[in-house]
Amino acid sequence: MDGGVPVPSPVAGRWPRRTPPPSSKVSAQRPGARIPLALLLPAAIGIAFLVLPMVGLLIRAPWSELLLRLAEPEVGQALRLSLITATIATLVSLVLGIPIAWVLARSAIRGRSVLRALVTVPLVLPPVVGGVALFLVLGRRGIVGAWLYDTFGFSLPFTTAAVVIAETFVAMPFLVISVEGALRAADARFEDAAATLGANGWSTFRRVTLPLVAPGIAAGAVLCWARALGEFGATITFAGNFPGTTQTMPLAVYLALQNDPEAAIVLSLVLLAVSLATLTLLRERWLTRA
Repeated sequence: MDGGVPVPSPVAGRWPRRTPPPSSKVSAQRPGARIPLALLLPAAIGIAFLVLPMVGLLIRAPWSELLLRLAEPEVGQALRLSLITATIATLVSLVLGIPIAWVLARSAIRGRSVLRALVTVPLVLPPVVGGVALFLVLGRRGIVGAWLYDTFGFSLPFTTAAVVIAETFVAMPFLVISVEGALRAADARFEDAAATLGANGWSTFRRVTLPLVAPGIAAGAVLCWARALGEFGATITFAGNFPGTTQTMPLAVYLALQNDPEAAIVLSLVLLAVSLATLTLLRERWLTRA
């Protein structure tokens, strides 16, 4: 038929494979490709802009007095308070942020775009403004704070709990965005299969959805914890700067910079070391999978 030209037949459901033509895009994007000068120069400037401040911190550090500075009680108090409050803020963000991310990614409620904008407002809001907003809501005369004070005699501002609240407010959006992206990228067919087999919504979420997005949750938690650890503006506005109670490491750095610059450098080195150690330990296992 047709001049004796053989027609391929779908034997066992297979058709002859076509060899794709060589693509110049693939070869241009291979590892080790030559970097154009127009990209190399601004990339080098950007890297220097990000790295040089840390190099300057290392050069100016009083290494001979480092151990003595670290042994000071104020440093230990500030570091301990920072680690504890950042960890609690991250746990609170996980409990509240994962459901928010699921609602944004999987639900069909109206106004999701408005809800997403409201959730991400703390990302662009100046932290000091966030602290003022928290004060107006949870302060002794605030919308909710007045009821708490009149009913229980409890005032949130200028307490350790206020530090946790301020850090959660500014850090939770990082977790929500990361988890929402992981949920959108996850294959929903696994959840559909679980529902077909009779699993209820909570069981499907716990046994199927959470394992699927675990790398995204871990990446978001790391970013959330790092942001909470470095929070300054909302904390000093809503919680104050009281040693041992609300003075976290960033606040201690700011206070020391005015009176003892070398102490500020030491405290900054501690924050830098903690942040780099956390990212290094978790990056290979979680962040590269997200």
